[in-house]
This record gives sequence, structure tokens and C-alpha cells, in this order.
Amino acid sequence: MATAAKPKAKSAAKKVAAPKAPRAKAVPKKAAAAPVEHKLRIRVRAYEHKILDLSVKQIMDTAARFDATVVGPVPLPTEIKRWTVNRSTFVHKDAREQFEMRIHKRLIDILNPSPKVIEALTNLNLPSGVTIDVKMV
Repeated sequence: MATAAKPKAKSAAKKVAAPKAPRAKAVPKKAAAAPVEHKLRIRVRAYEHKILDLSVKQIMDTAARFDATVVGPVPLPTEIKRWTVNRSTFVHKDAREQFEMRIHKRLIDILNPSPKVIEALTNLNLPSGVTIDVKMV
């Protein structure tokens, strides 16, 4: 037995649009206190992350002592160098050793550095094994 499909009844009520809320005005963002003219970009590299973090903290404390605006530290990707070496010199090619060296990096920006800040950073005594690259951008 076949059943006949009933057509849907259309509703007689019309949809009423809801009143729109008043649009909020755009609030201008506060301008920076001083535009960035010079930037001291410090890149710190080390093999051990603990020594690197101590060095970065020492740089940040030195910059904060002279009321410098500091951005960072930004952790950069760790550079990993890997080597595979045969354990023996002549036979046993399947016996191998794998070595890796990890270089940890951080980036610190000091905005509009004063001469006092630059002098304090040049006189900074950091532990051995920490490499610093300083650029004026």
C-alpha cells in the first residue's frame, strides 16, 4: 500500500527582524610613549641551557637597572648537530655510535638603549661557553 505524502502547511506568521544594537565606536589605541628609533638586538648562544638562562637573567637585570625597555627573552629553535661514527676502524660496520651537540639560543631586544645601558652591557662578565652577538638595528 502506498502512502501519499502530505504537503507542508505554510505558516501565516511573518518573521519579524530583531532590532539591531547600536554599533560600538572604534576606540583608538594608545600611542607608544616613544617611537622605536634604535634597537639593540642581543643573540645569546650556549651549549647548556642552565648557563644560558643565568646569562640571560644577568643581561635582563642589567638592562632593568638602567630602566631600559626590554623585549624578550625569546627562545629560538635549538640547533642540533648529529654525527654517526663507526665504533671500530676496520670490521663490525653494524656497530656504530651516535653523537649530538645541542646549541640553545635566546633573543633579547632593548628598545632605545641609552649610552649607560650599552656601557653596562659591554662590561658584563658572563660565564665561559656563552656567546653573545650584539647588533644595533
